[in-house]
Amino acid sequence: MKKFALLMLLLVTSVVSLGVFAEEEEVIDTYAYYGFEPDIVTNYISNRKKLGFVKISVELMVKAPEDLIVLEHHDPLLRAAIIEILGAQTEDKVKSLTGKEEIRRECYDTLNRLLELEIGRPLVVNLLFTKYLYD
Repeated sequence: MKKFALLMLLLVTSVVSLGVFAEEEEVIDTYAYYGFEPDIVTNYISNRKKLGFVKISVELMVKAPEDLIVLEHHDPLLRAAIIEILGAQTEDKVKSLTGKEEIRRECYDTLNRLLELEIGRPLVVNLLFTKYLYD
C-alpha cells in the first residue's frame, strides 16, 4: 500500500509540474526582423587614390511583428541615415572589427533616435550586419 501511495504521489507531482512548465513557455517574447532590400552600398573615406566602397545587409530586430509596418513606412529615412553614417567613416574604421562594431552601434543609436522623433518611441531592439563587404 505504501508503494502505491508513493507511486501515486510521484505521478501527481510530475503531472502538475508539466502544467507549470507549459505555462512558462507561453511567456516567451516574439521578435521580428526587418531587412533592408536591396543591400546598402556606399563609399567611405579612402586613404588611396581608388575610391573605397562598403556593401552591407542590415537586419533590424523589433519586439513585435506589428512594428514591421512602421519600419517599412520609415525605410527611406532609416536607409539614408545608415548611408550617411557609412559615408563619413574612414577606411581604417571600416576595415577593423572594433570599427565595425562602433559603426553598428552608431547606426543603432541613430535609428532609434530618428524613430523616437518620428513615432515617439524607439523600436529597434538590435541591429545586425548580416553581410559586410568592403574594398
